[in-house]
Amino acid sequence: MSKSVEFYFDVGSPAAYLAWTQMPRIAAETGATVHDRPMLLGGVFQATGNRSPMEVPAKSRWMEQDLARHAARYGVPFRLNPHFPINTLMLMRAAVGLQMRQPEKLRPCVDAVMRAIWVDGRDMNEPAEVAAVLQQAGFEPQALLALTQDPAVKERLKAATQEAVARGVFGAPTFFVGDQMFWGQDRLDFVKESLR
Repeated sequence: MSKSVEFYFDVGSPAAYLAWTQMPRIAAETGATVHDRPMLLGGVFQATGNRSPMEVPAKSRWMEQDLARHAARYGVPFRLNPHFPINTLMLMRAAVGLQMRQPEKLRPCVDAVMRAIWVDGRDMNEPAEVAAVLQQAGFEPQALLALTQDPAVKERLKAATQEAVARGVFGAPTFFVGDQMFWGQDRLDFVKESLR
């Protein structure tokens, strides 16, 4: 039986960024397949009554340090985005649209967007910045923007977010190995153990 992990994420989550950087290594170490599950974290928060830890002052101060600790442990660049929070609706529609139409382009697109937000500190609330990032990554911004307006893509993101909530997801990143759910990039060791 092949091993797999479902990875629910939104590019606006710094913890999801850190997990994103580690998933290829975990897949290689465990022989597992990663199934990327883009969702809209704002929709998850609305449906579950949850909110970003960054909105709670004491937790936010702690999270800043903890995220930096994890980035150092993983050996990946990271800095909090000065434009946080990022409205990720269009970005997540683009991810879902690519997954539906050109799945091989999902990871390169998300790589570029995650790097722009969590390494380069770019303002991905600004359409011109988004277009520049996508163009630099080899994408045609107008084509991707058109994809985000496709009713089927909009519906798929909505359905993916509702499915996540129905499964018990309340934040990002969330992982499923079979029926076991793990939340947070600091639970990747449990994900690996479960896959082994």
